[in-house]
Amino acid sequence: MPVIPPPAKVGDTLDDILTPALIIDLDAFEANLDRLRARCETFGVRLRAHAKTHKSADIGLQQMSRGGACGVCCQKVSEAEAMVAGGVPDVLVSNQVIGAARIARLVALAGRARVIVCVDDAGNVDELAEAAAAAGVTLECLVEIDTGMGRCGVRPGAEGVALAQRVAGHPSLRFSGLQAYDGRAQHVYDFDKRRARIEGVVAATRDTVAALKSAGLDCAIVGGAGTGTYAFEASSGVYNELQCGSYVFMDVDYGRVQEADGAGLSEFAQSLFVLSTVMSVAVPGTAVCDAGLKALSTDSGPPVVFGREDLEVSGVSDEHTILLDPGDSLSLGQRVKLVPGHCDPTCNLHDWYVGVRDGRVETVWPVSARGCVV
Repeated sequence: MPVIPPPAKVGDTLDDILTPALIIDLDAFEANLDRLRARCETFGVRLRAHAKTHKSADIGLQQMSRGGACGVCCQKVSEAEAMVAGGVPDVLVSNQVIGAARIARLVALAGRARVIVCVDDAGNVDELAEAAAAAGVTLECLVEIDTGMGRCGVRPGAEGVALAQRVAGHPSLRFSGLQAYDGRAQHVYDFDKRRARIEGVVAATRDTVAALKSAGLDCAIVGGAGTGTYAFEASSGVYNELQCGSYVFMDVDYGRVQEADGAGLSEFAQSLFVLSTVMSVAVPGTAVCDAGLKALSTDSGPPVVFGREDLEVSGVSDEHTILLDPGDSLSLGQRVKLVPGHCDPTCNLHDWYVGVRDGRVETVWPVSARGCVV
């Protein structure tokens, strides 16, 4: 496969960067790392940062070194392989791993790093145990419980206990705790509704932890939470490991999530942008940029132009974003910073991050797990 060269080199200015390019404001990025590290220390919980957001081993290592994370989460085995290959020593696949080929890759990875996987099926537990025994490794498992999202996971309580006992009964597996995550709650915009939903999640998780303890099984990990709800789980006295991901970057949709006072979620700064160039101003009152659907995701709505409330996105197509510019303020070749509607899938569209500080490129990181969906 051809190697895609980075769109910039260290020392370049913003105007030197080939667009569209995924850029990181390093000051804002580092402030986000510092903020969540401090919050986790205050709450007395661990952070296991979710790498599905950025898909970059370099950023995962930054989250561990500066950001205080104990490791990272991944959603796919291939994503976990990219993290371990990049030097990340502790990975949770916060998903089910099904099928002999994928399981073989998972247990092979467990011979190189600490690897944890989620389970919600007894047959899958047996398959994992057989593969781990054959490979001579011990594979850690979290029993995933469905706390209301209706996606993966067994029912809390007795079903969770039965599956945990199944795991504990295999010498090649280790029961390490619970996965209790509600992804939909992260984007419940209203603060009180979001808190109420997580109260139900916490109650179901607390009851399951208690039932496991009664059965003689302790949870070294009770994991879940995300950028929109982590403070609720962290203060619950039940969770001890948080799985926040988007906090490092943020996006338009997280800007809609409200704090208790009704203001937008402002604890973390916007650090991720798609840098784009104005490529046409032929139509009065309109400017066309060179970043479209192949450079940014619109599943959570269109992008916005950072710092320019006078500009409005009127359309996004494969290679173009159309801006309404009533004052004709933009000129050909001018750069604009687009904030993506959803950061996670946007990152998977790019090969490189360009880290910028004080208007200069300071670092370039590969999106090392781009396209890792297996």
